[in-house]
Amino acid sequence: MSDATATSAATLTADDLEFLARPLLGFFSTASGPTPPQPRPVWFEATPDGEIQVFTGPDSIKVRRLADDPRASIVVASPVEERERWISLSGPARVETDGTAARELAARLADRYWDLDDPTRAQDLAEILADDWVRIVIRPEKIRRLSF
Repeated sequence: MSDATATSAATLTADDLEFLARPLLGFFSTASGPTPPQPRPVWFEATPDGEIQVFTGPDSIKVRRLADDPRASIVVASPVEERERWISLSGPARVETDGTAARELAARLADRYWDLDDPTRAQDLAEILADDWVRIVIRPEKIRRLSF
């Protein structure tokens, strides 16, 4: 078993980026002050410069909590039929209100997670793209990994 400790200069490795490029769910949490974190499953994307981005509604609880405390985290784990592996990233998050960028992210992620040749999924994506979205971007300050 191998477990790397948190690092102060958190950078994603090439191996991390390869793992995070898979269609896995991430569990996103906000710091929430005195309220215990309540992780939510999300689609996510790791950017080449090591940030993690998700899209959400502009009035979501995530956005409201980040307005009070900008700290967030995401945990991504391999499926149960694979060897154990997870990565946890935490740091400050910013909410970007450019709806076009958020919809572009949603379209990229739908293509990664869904078969868009399926008419039902294509319609689901069309409905998503018709809504208003914001993008949440986490700049990791701490990264923990486990694999065995």
